[in-house]
Amino acid sequence: MGQVTLKGKSYETDDAGFLLDFRAWNEAFAEGMAADVGIKGKLTERHWQVIRFIRSTVEEHRQCPLVYVTCRANGLRLRELQQLFPAGYLRGACRLAGVTYKEGFLNTWLPEPEKSAPGSDKVYRVDVRGFLVDPAEWDEQYAVCRAHELKMVEPLTPRHWQVIHYLRTKFKETGTIPTIYDTCSDNGMELEELERLFPDGYHRGAVKLAGLRVR
Repeated sequence: MGQVTLKGKSYETDDAGFLLDFRAWNEAFAEGMAADVGIKGKLTERHWQVIRFIRSTVEEHRQCPLVYVTCRANGLRLRELQQLFPAGYLRGACRLAGVTYKEGFLNTWLPEPEKSAPGSDKVYRVDVRGFLVDPAEWDEQYAVCRAHELKMVEPLTPRHWQVIHYLRTKFKETGTIPTIYDTCSDNGMELEELERLFPDGYHRGAVKLAGLRVR
């Protein structure tokens, strides 16, 4: 846990710099943290449009909007979002909006039991959000199991596996999860294709199936 002071006000943050209390947010927080997420200069009206959309969606639905939804609602292509928030959607836009990864659904998460893959005796340890605790425990059967739980009716295609194995390879090489920008660019896909593959979102879908989680 940490603390930052901006314009005389202190904010409690987690180790990654995300605001702990969504209600403690104000515009000074976003302005003060902008440089930390790679934004040069002052936040523009275009930045604020995205930030306010995220906050209003969370306030109304108690759910952080998927990147697909945010882009469509604000008329943004993925490249335009990257120009606005170079650190990523979660680590840039959502962070400035005072939304943490752990508040994907505010106060609605329920602890999940350990999961067993269909037709298997293997048990996977997951956190309360259903993300694999130890990436080393991952195997392809885990991805198949999670895809079934996410109601991805069609079997995982080679394109699904390309993204999943890409995420795991990059994580093994760097110790970090690639941004959605890197994933789309390195795999030659647009945001619309990623949405078709992982309708539950980049982090709640692709990253989860890859046995990874943002800490």
